[in-house]
Amino acid sequence: MNTLPRRTAIVVFLAFAFCYFFSAVLRAVTATLAPVLTQEFALNAADLGLLAGGFFLGFAATQLPLGTWLDQYGPRKVILGFVGIAVAGCLAFAAADGFWSLLAARMLCGVGVSACLMAPLTGFRRWFEPATQLRANSWMLMTGSLGMVASTLPVQWLLPVMGWRWLFVGLAVLLGVASLALAWRVPGWDVGPSTEGEPPSYAQVWRHPYFRRMVPIGFFNYGGMIAIQSLWAGPWLVRVSGWPPLQAAAGLFAINVCMLLAFWTWGLANPVLQRRGWTTDRLIARFLPGSLLVLAAIVVAGPAAGAAAWAVFCVSCTFVSLAQPAVGMAFPSALAGRALSAYNLVIFAGVFTVQWGVGALVDGFAALGWSQPDAFRGAMAAFLLLSVASYAWFLRGAADNRPQSRTATP
Repeated sequence: MNTLPRRTAIVVFLAFAFCYFFSAVLRAVTATLAPVLTQEFALNAADLGLLAGGFFLGFAATQLPLGTWLDQYGPRKVILGFVGIAVAGCLAFAAADGFWSLLAARMLCGVGVSACLMAPLTGFRRWFEPATQLRANSWMLMTGSLGMVASTLPVQWLLPVMGWRWLFVGLAVLLGVASLALAWRVPGWDVGPSTEGEPPSYAQVWRHPYFRRMVPIGFFNYGGMIAIQSLWAGPWLVRVSGWPPLQAAAGLFAINVCMLLAFWTWGLANPVLQRRGWTTDRLIARFLPGSLLVLAAIVVAGPAAGAAAWAVFCVSCTFVSLAQPAVGMAFPSALAGRALSAYNLVIFAGVFTVQWGVGALVDGFAALGWSQPDAFRGAMAAFLLLSVASYAWFLRGAADNRPQSRTATP
C-alpha cells in the first residue's frame, strides 16, 4: 500500500470531493424539481418514481465494468471518462421535450456520475491508512450531503431566475471544471498484486460471506434511505403533509443539513470508535433498529410527520453507511474497485427499486380508492417490512468470524 503524504492526500481528497459535490446535486435535484416537472410533463407518481429511479438504474448498470476498470486503469483515467458522459447527460436533460427523453437523459446522467464515489474510495483503499479510509468515506458522504443541501432551497431560489433547463446547463459546466481539477491533482495508478494466486474477479467478491451478509441492508436499508432522501421525502411533504413547494424545499434543505452534520460527525468519530472496539458490525447491530422504529412512527403519524421526522429517519440510517468502506477493507487492494463497485451496485439497485416501487404502490393504493396520505403510508409500510427483514438477515450472519477491526492485507 503506497500511502500519500498528508498534504497530497488532502489535495486529492478535495479534488474528488469537488466533483462528488456536483454529482450529488445532480442526483438529488429531482426531489426539488418534482412539482415543476410534474406540472410541465403531466407526470403521475409512478412516472416521477421512474424518472428519479432512472438515474440510479443508469448508475447501477455501470458498476460491474466500472469496478474492473478501476482496478485496471485507476481512479484518474476512469473518472475523467465518466464525467464527460455526465456533462452530455446534463445537456440532454436541458434539451428534453417529453418524458422519455427526460428519462433517457436522466439515465445518461446516472451513468456519468457513477464513478464519482467509487473512484475516490478505490484510491483511498490504496493511498490512505485504514482509519483514514473510514474518515475519508464519511467526509465524502458529507460532501454529498452538502450537494443535496444545494439541490434544495438554492435550486428553488434559482428556478424563477434561470429555469430548470439552464440549471442543468450550469451543472454541465461545473462538472467540466471538476474534471479539470481531477486531471490536475489525482495520482496515476499501477495494477496491484493479485490475491491467493487467483486473477482478480467478481467471483471472489460475490462468494465472500461478509459481502453476502451485507447485501440486504445495503439494498433496502441504505438504498431505501437514499431513495427517501433524494425523492420521496419531497412528495410526502407536499402530498401527505400538505406543505407548499417552497416550504417542502425548505424541509428538504433541513433534512440534508442534518445528513451533512451526521456524516461530518462520523468522520470525526470513526477512528476513535474503531480504537475503542466499536466495529462496523457492532454499530449497525446496535443502532440501526432506531431507524426502523422511526419509520414505523412516521407510518402511524401520517400527515403529522414532517421534515423533522424524515430528518431523524435519514440520520438514524447513517449507521449502515459504514458498511461500504468495511466491505472495501475486507478485500485486498487489487480487488477494492470490484468489491466497492459490486456493493455500490447493490445499494443503487435498491435505490431504483424503492424509488420506483414506492411510486407504483402509491398509484396502486390510490386506484383502490385510498386517499393520498393513506396510499403513501401503505407504501412506506411495505418498505418498512422489507427493511426489517433485511436487518434480520444481517443479524443472522452475526456469527461471521471476520472482525471489523481487521482489514485485509494490501
